[in-house]
Amino acid sequence: MNDDRALRAADLAHLWHPFTRASALAGAEFPIIERAEGVYLHDVRGRSYLDGISSWWCVNLGHRPPRIMAAIRAQLDVLDQSILGGMSHVNAVKLAERLSELAPPGLSRVLFASDGASAVEAALKIALQYQAQSGAPERTRFVALRDAYHGDTLGALGVGFVERFHRCFAPVTKAALKAASPHCFHCPCGARPETCRTECFASMEKVVAEHHASIAAVIIEPMCQGAAGMRIYPAEYLRKLRRMCDERGLLLIADEIAVGFGRTGRLFACEHAGIAPDIMCLGKALTGGVLPLSATLVTEAIYSAFGEDGDRDGTFYHGHTTCGSPIGAAAALAVCDAFAEDEVLAKAAPVMAALARGFERLARLPGIHRAATLGMASALEIADSAGGAARAQACAAAALDRGLFIRPLGNVLYLWPPLTTTEDELARMLERLEEALRA
Repeated sequence: MNDDRALRAADLAHLWHPFTRASALAGAEFPIIERAEGVYLHDVRGRSYLDGISSWWCVNLGHRPPRIMAAIRAQLDVLDQSILGGMSHVNAVKLAERLSELAPPGLSRVLFASDGASAVEAALKIALQYQAQSGAPERTRFVALRDAYHGDTLGALGVGFVERFHRCFAPVTKAALKAASPHCFHCPCGARPETCRTECFASMEKVVAEHHASIAAVIIEPMCQGAAGMRIYPAEYLRKLRRMCDERGLLLIADEIAVGFGRTGRLFACEHAGIAPDIMCLGKALTGGVLPLSATLVTEAIYSAFGEDGDRDGTFYHGHTTCGSPIGAAAALAVCDAFAEDEVLAKAAPVMAALARGFERLARLPGIHRAATLGMASALEIADSAGGAARAQACAAAALDRGLFIRPLGNVLYLWPPLTTTEDELARMLERLEEALRA
């Protein structure tokens, strides 16, 4: 058995935790995980935790799913790594073809990377180079929603800039134009869900009307702004956005990194609106969260702008050492097979319904402002008058004591369980969350 005390000392001496204040760890009895299976994480002390956030939104098929584990083991005996620059390999070809078949119509070309931010970075660069090579070099700006998050590389920061976290990077980031967030918990237009006409889209229209000649693309998280606080919004907003981009000649980038592969109840969140973006970013659940791999999909029209034209070299000089990793691609192919053959979404549908009912019940507890659910993602907001973010953190700690791991976003508590969660496992998550809220 691993020595908890020795590991904790080594952790505090050497490990830099992402998105975590060092003061939050000093003296804390945070779990040190040594194994996992299904919806459970197990620490070195022998305690078990229900993984209420799919280990940062990526293990959509649960931990150590047999199909993915088998694909990885088989691939390890065949090919470990191979360059994609001027050479190819079997799994990269098969996965690119498979993703093109699964994606919204028209997304026929696939560029691989290793993580979500890298996929977004590629999307932004593709949009800029496409506009320059299509006779519109003046189109150099991006539009994003307020409080958006698209990753932590410098390009991604520009479209997802949060002053509190990123102010020291302002001099070296390219700030995006910002439209109001379609924040249904706090509608900027004062509408209620039953009376919503997506009036909030007027902000996006205004930004684009004023700056359209200089805009290369609009980037958006379809249906749900995750890190902004699980802001679930109407599909009509996406339909209006697609029409406007078409009318103005703008590219539409869909960041499906968090919401893709079944999270919202559809394979891709764009499907709720029946739209196809010009560029789509995938990551996280692409490999079931097991290995780092991401992808940027584009239309044939965009890809064709990167060819040679006389003396002009239109090549996209961009890539990563392990992009399209054969082992990562094997895992991703197994994920695609799981959705095609294992009826993942059909089996998850009753659990999604139970999750929605559970959060409707939790929304009636004192101090809860509102709750919302989309697929296997539910969020509730704790009113500032009831403690807001401080109470959310206290609830997360109380939930951990009860064997449920969650991680609040400000004053928002959410559940983002694996799609393979059973109704009994979900019931235990909801029970422990309610106990934590009442603690």
